[in-house]
Amino acid sequence: MSEDRETRPDEPERVVIRDKRRIDPRTGEARPVEAEAQASASAPGAPAPEVDEVPMVEAKLLDERTADLQRVHAEYANYRKRAERDRQAAGELAVGRFVGDLLPILDDLDRARAHGDLTGALKAVADHFESVLTKAGVVAFGEVGDAFDPAVHEAVMHDESPEVTRTTCTKVLRQGYRLGERLLRPAMVGVTDPSSEPAVSEDENQDLSDENQSNNNTDSES
Repeated sequence: MSEDRETRPDEPERVVIRDKRRIDPRTGEARPVEAEAQASASAPGAPAPEVDEVPMVEAKLLDERTADLQRVHAEYANYRKRAERDRQAAGELAVGRFVGDLLPILDDLDRARAHGDLTGALKAVADHFESVLTKAGVVAFGEVGDAFDPAVHEAVMHDESPEVTRTTCTKVLRQGYRLGERLLRPAMVGVTDPSSEPAVSEDENQDLSDENQSNNNTDSES
């Protein structure tokens, strides 16, 4: 610098800026640090910037925390469903026990109805009582002609007949009751099993009777 000044004293001293990336060539002002990084990255032939590992770690932690939150949410939803099922089962059990104590009253009302004694005020009370149980979900079952099901029927009488093709309830001694899917009491029934002998119609019975009568007359004449 001193030699240049001696040889060329009239030339002004030049300012040399070695790091040109810090100066905006259009405005001549210093660039901010972020702008420098963008400029250096967009410059042709500039080396690619190194990947910052901190955002990657934070993204991985975010994914893990999100997965944990989803798992906790699913476990809580399953817990609520189990709790609701247990609550409903406990309620049905309590109602079932209470209704079980009332079934003998229903049996008395059925017997009174069968004998024609369920009239007047007693009939009104019985109808109201049965409607309350129906609203609670109590359903009676057991009818003549139903197919015998040992899961819901209690057979106390057995018979055979060629008129049926399967074991059938032919007598209902006591109705059964359900509460939803819960069996409160099986129906007490008499069942009839199919017989291997062919069924005989009334016309055939009359023909057999006439034939027997004819044979008896022939024997007496002889």
